[in-house]
Amino acid sequence: MNDLRTVADRIEVQALPAEFTDAAMMRDYDRLAALFAEDGVLRIPAAAVEFTGPKEIREGIERLRGVWEYFVQTVHPGVVRVDGDSAYGRAYIVEFGRMRDGSSHGNHALYHDRYRRTPDGWRFTERSYEIRYLDTTPLTGAPPEPGLTVPLPAGTAEA
Repeated sequence: MNDLRTVADRIEVQALPAEFTDAAMMRDYDRLAALFAEDGVLRIPAAAVEFTGPKEIREGIERLRGVWEYFVQTVHPGVVRVDGDSAYGRAYIVEFGRMRDGSSHGNHALYHDRYRRTPDGWRFTERSYEIRYLDTTPLTGAPPEPGLTVPLPAGTAEA
């Protein structure tokens, strides 16, 4: 990884999983779908989900998010291997939330990703979600009410 092009490619590819999670958390389905190549596929085998192409991915993710009362996902960097105009990698995921039916869901998982350089930059050609740990214990917490300020204990932040 001596040349600047390889370094830049790696940085651009590594940014895609974080962009995906941010778009999902912010409910920005257009931005999320735009991260996929025209023939890109999103698979969630445990939910029997497979969406192909940005339009179907956008509509499918919006529909899936609609069943959640609240949802939190964090992404952690994994491995990325760039080979010319294609790449593959993994991103590690922790997520939890409560469904509108009252059931809870928490898991540790990973995305197996494939990427391709396009005229618009790097895009996912495939994301396949693999759950490694699942917890359906009811969550006792809830998102804070809008506008709620949670005071920090004294001495936790510098003035």
